[in-house]
Amino acid sequence: MKKRVITILLCMVMGMCFGGCSKEKPGNGAENKKVYQIGISQFAEHGSLDNCRKGFIKGLEEEGVIEGKNLKIKVKNAIADQGTAKQISDTFVAEDVDMICAIATPSAQSAYNSAMQTDIPVIYTAVTNPIAAKLTNKEGMPVGKVTGTSDKLPIKEQLKMIRKVLPRAKKIGIMYTTSEVNSISAIKEYEKLADKYNFTIVKKGVTQTADIPLAVEELLTEVDCITNLTDNTVVNSLSTILEKANKKNIPVFGSEIEQVKLGCLAAEGLDYVELGKQTGRMAAKILKGEKKVSEMKCETISEPALYINTKVAKNMKIILEKEFIENAKEKFATISK
Repeated sequence: MKKRVITILLCMVMGMCFGGCSKEKPGNGAENKKVYQIGISQFAEHGSLDNCRKGFIKGLEEEGVIEGKNLKIKVKNAIADQGTAKQISDTFVAEDVDMICAIATPSAQSAYNSAMQTDIPVIYTAVTNPIAAKLTNKEGMPVGKVTGTSDKLPIKEQLKMIRKVLPRAKKIGIMYTTSEVNSISAIKEYEKLADKYNFTIVKKGVTQTADIPLAVEELLTEVDCITNLTDNTVVNSLSTILEKANKKNIPVFGSEIEQVKLGCLAAEGLDYVELGKQTGRMAAKILKGEKKVSEMKCETISEPALYINTKVAKNMKIILEKEFIENAKEKFATISK
């Protein structure tokens, strides 16, 4: 009887040892049973940020982190309100999620500030200037447990494209939110490069959505065209801007694919689904312990792509060269509602 008891105890101990050891081995069944919890804080609801979120989830899936299998996701939208963004990130910290994914600069800043004194990593996407947002240092390395991807605009390529489409244009209008560091840094770069392409930049700042109708009407009296940033407040009101610009037959250029679908003439811009995927793959490596968030440099999309809306060009009687159209990654002959 004693021998039997001793044998049973030995088996139990050995089982515990092997069980404990198995958890240390990456890629085994025990590790795969881990269910990760991610809180997604999205600053506003519009096409580019929605695409970032969808791409982020797809990027996780590519790395084996799959919603409904080993992943639980909570999505909250700040509706373009910075106070709400802070409340969202504070809630995720209180719930002790495994990671916060912050989409757009205000949400990224709020998430980092909320999680700073915890072990919760923050990964961001659609942050145009992480240095200005104080999320990375000048070398692009994280300032803490925070990293992600930047949607830095290809401004030189955009100016070159506008000059090709509108050879006689002189003044480009830009609307921006005065409190968005992304927009301010982008405008500075536009102003720096504009002379090279014989453009003058006319800027118009707003503080809230209600300012946009009057601001765009004033801007349209001064410019030959408008180019959009990825400014959240302005993009949320893109339909208003397009309606007023179309009445005056003044073309509006976008900064990414969704804006062109909505009725912008063209864009040398980003594919936000791909940007989101890139972020998701980074996040999976952090969750699985393959990388430390504090050691991962901020990443960007390597090359922009040309998107054209041929219906808008036709409506405005703008003739696009055949070669220019053929170089587009995607062409749209309709306008989204």
